[in-house]
Amino acid sequence: MVGVAGMRGRQTVRGMFQSLGVIMVAAGVMYLFIPHDESAEPIKAKDYRVELLTAQRVAPYPVLAPEGLGEGWKATVVSYKREKSDAWQLGFISPDTQYVAVNQSTAEPGKFVPEVTRKAKNTGKTQTVAGRVWQRWEGPKYDALVRTENGATTVVAGTASFERLAEMAGSLQAKKA
Repeated sequence: MVGVAGMRGRQTVRGMFQSLGVIMVAAGVMYLFIPHDESAEPIKAKDYRVELLTAQRVAPYPVLAPEGLGEGWKATVVSYKREKSDAWQLGFISPDTQYVAVNQSTAEPGKFVPEVTRKAKNTGKTQTVAGRVWQRWEGPKYDALVRTENGATTVVAGTASFERLAEMAGSLQAKKA
């Protein structure tokens, strides 16, 4: 009887190694055929001209969009929601692959700014960009430059550095459609 039990034990171990081999081959095949290189799929830039023209026509404030940004900026998010206090959002990926968004709204700044900055707080500091004074906000997710004028609050926020945020803020222009 001892010989039969020893034989079964060896068969079990051999079966385990065979199963492991099959699993390793399957994992290798999946690794080869499933995309795992994030740089293989470049981010596609969105054309936001139609949404911008629409927002400029209907918004009760001068809607801002960048002009003359350098190479490498790609628009990825665009929306205008009249029913949400005329909220305009235009998001970009910067040349150094950080997120930067322009948000505008007629909503109460005390609620709007923390919402779009993901709970950033006013530092009490200011920064002058292209002759305009902006408040500096810092947060766990996004930092921001904030300015209220013409009945709307403008927030330039994102994961980018204050230098990149200022680059975006300095490029903002308003054109009435």
